[in-house]
Amino acid sequence: MALSHFRSPAPMDQEIRYCTSADGVKLAYAISGEGPPLVMVSTWLTHLEHQWRSLAWRPWLEAFSREHTVVRHDSRGCGLSDRDIGDVSFETWVRDLERVIDAAGVERFTLLGPCWGGPVAMEYASRHPERVANLVLYGTYVRGRLRRTALPNQAERARVLLELLRLGWGEEGHAFLQVWASHFQPGGTLEHLRSWSEQMRAATCADTAGRLMAISYDLDMTQAAQRIQCPVLVVHPERDMVVPIEEGRALADLIRGSRFVQLDSENHMLLADEPAWPHFLAEVRRFLGEAAPACGPERDRLPLGELTPRERSVLECIARGLDNAEIAASLGLSAMFTDDHAMLKWGMLVYDSLYEWCREAQDETHGWYPEKLRALEKA
Repeated sequence: MALSHFRSPAPMDQEIRYCTSADGVKLAYAISGEGPPLVMVSTWLTHLEHQWRSLAWRPWLEAFSREHTVVRHDSRGCGLSDRDIGDVSFETWVRDLERVIDAAGVERFTLLGPCWGGPVAMEYASRHPERVANLVLYGTYVRGRLRRTALPNQAERARVLLELLRLGWGEEGHAFLQVWASHFQPGGTLEHLRSWSEQMRAATCADTAGRLMAISYDLDMTQAAQRIQCPVLVVHPERDMVVPIEEGRALADLIRGSRFVQLDSENHMLLADEPAWPHFLAEVRRFLGEAAPACGPERDRLPLGELTPRERSVLECIARGLDNAEIAASLGLSAMFTDDHAMLKWGMLVYDSLYEWCREAQDETHGWYPEKLRALEKA
């Protein structure tokens, strides 16, 4: 079937670009959305255009592109990247991600490692702590299937899945797709199964898919996880049949200071209409909102306790959006005196204090609304 069949008919606000790896492989990457940069690591089966019509992936792209500038790419051998490849290994995946990030021109960013992309995200974060502001790991693992020796029959299950993959790639009625869909989205419908089938055919051929899967089966990310320095959020569906939740808990134990969130779901890839999906997005927003100040460049902070009562009053007026004349009228100050204090707003020390004060004010029910706090974050 022609690849053009899989071009999404729906509007896609993304820009496709290309770069070349160190060993000459052409890599396709896409940029969508607007906001703080977020790099989404490629997963097992990707196609930059088809993902916008995928019932599994479109909710991710829409949600994160609304609030971020999202950078993502097709792995070598997949999607719009070169299909005819020679060397493929875990190391080439990491180097390809490095090349895409450099080509996209993002310096410091949130790194999102869903599923199969989690190990690559961990390795990149451990090698480049100066680039990764914070890391979100979803439904991923420390050890590949063949390394989970405590679980029974893992090697046999891996062999069976690889054989089914080779025989039934992209065929809607084949047992492989039935097994695949029932594991990844057991709560999905027939339309979800068909969407998976389309994605398989669009992404790559059976031989390449098998090579990629075999590499992931043999990974052990213990050392990389222990080297990660940035704040980390680990999220995992409670009844995940693809990656046991024990793997998510193991990650949280290995990564110092990480936060672990368990989602009430049986779906490895969450369904857009299940409660776990908005729960996941809320946890990511909360994490990024808390992690961002700590992950930025080091700067001196002015503790709120060191502000005088008058300075705190001025900060309160600034947070309410009052101009100099309104501040003067509210506090009984001269316009010149107000101007001197208003200048504090543009200093980074007072900005930090203002941000903290608004959070305290919101927590103490002083009448501040979340949108006012978001406006300050964008100031």
